[in-house]
Amino acid sequence: MAAAATPTTHMATINPCMSSSRKVFKSCVASFSTESREPSCTRLSSSSHISSRRPFFQSLTSVPVSLKRALTRATSAANENKPLPGLPVDLRGKRAFIAGVADDNGYGWAIAKSLAAAGAEIIVGTWVPALNIFESSLRRGKFDESRVLPDGSLMEIVKVYAMDAIYDTLEDVPEDVKTNKRYAGASKWTVQELVESVKQDYGSIDILVHSLANGPEVSKPLLETSRNGYLAAISASSYSYVSLLKHFIPIMNPGGSSLSLTYIASERIIPGYGGGMSSAKAALESDTRVMAFEAGRKHKIRVNTISAGPLRSRAAKAIGFIDMMIDYSIANAPLQKELSAEEVGNAAAFLASPLASAITGAVMYVDNGLNAMGVGVDSPIFENLNIPKSI
Repeated sequence: MAAAATPTTHMATINPCMSSSRKVFKSCVASFSTESREPSCTRLSSSSHISSRRPFFQSLTSVPVSLKRALTRATSAANENKPLPGLPVDLRGKRAFIAGVADDNGYGWAIAKSLAAAGAEIIVGTWVPALNIFESSLRRGKFDESRVLPDGSLMEIVKVYAMDAIYDTLEDVPEDVKTNKRYAGASKWTVQELVESVKQDYGSIDILVHSLANGPEVSKPLLETSRNGYLAAISASSYSYVSLLKHFIPIMNPGGSSLSLTYIASERIIPGYGGGMSSAKAALESDTRVMAFEAGRKHKIRVNTISAGPLRSRAAKAIGFIDMMIDYSIANAPLQKELSAEEVGNAAAFLASPLASAITGAVMYVDNGLNAMGVGVDSPIFENLNIPKSI
């Protein structure tokens, strides 16, 4: 059966090209594009044959042996004289809002860097109590080493907004929070006020990233978690994403992308990841699918989430066993290496780019493949199976 290419996706034109009528080889330039282009040689009319005038195998068997060298020379010449084909993640002209950046060593920061490296303009939202320290660190150059992009330039964060995503409007904020000294001097930090400020300052955004979570009782087993602790985890870690997207959608450009960060505890048992946090991540993934449908149908916005492996971030260290989880992952994942924040950032840049234009409602695993494992192969039970290990 002939393979049908969609109008928006074209693979590289084949290099070299073969004409069955003259049994000669021509060099063609490989080209990746989102627009249909005719190659310099005849297009394949189907996936099962090359020419309508002569059978494929007859064409092959009748080619003189000397033409094998011509094929080699043609390929070599094309590679030597032309730049390598590229499929860049190009986000120039796009504006990204990353919610939940408070330091330079978490996934939110890494995502911001990757988006910036692809050309996006970066604005961030920082939890109100952490705002002064974060802005001070930026001004003093404390993060300069972490801001270095692949081309040697420094990532620019054009604006930092105060934010607390567990409150939709000022009316939702309890009086004790309004008068809390950690919130003193900050204003317009509820979700509704935040979005209004972004609209006033920039008009619109193209990319929304939700990189925040909190479970006040995360160290407690689920059966010891209070109702308030459970609901707080859901509010801060899941509904906050629903609220942010709900309020940002009116100022998101069609074709935009939204993504969040989840964890394998949403679908597997991770002892120690308690306080309702596993439930919150499960809700986040379910909400991702529903919002992908609603935001896609009404606003042409894609919604995805990244299930990232363990990282030695400051936030993760609060759980108390992050080092153990990293060691476990290295011992048992198909790729035996420590996951870097940059790898998650690069996956986010791909999902935010036009290269992922048909991907929505998805959970993308960026965890060295640990999600695919059914057992921990470092167990003594498997010591006689001669399981391969990375060198």
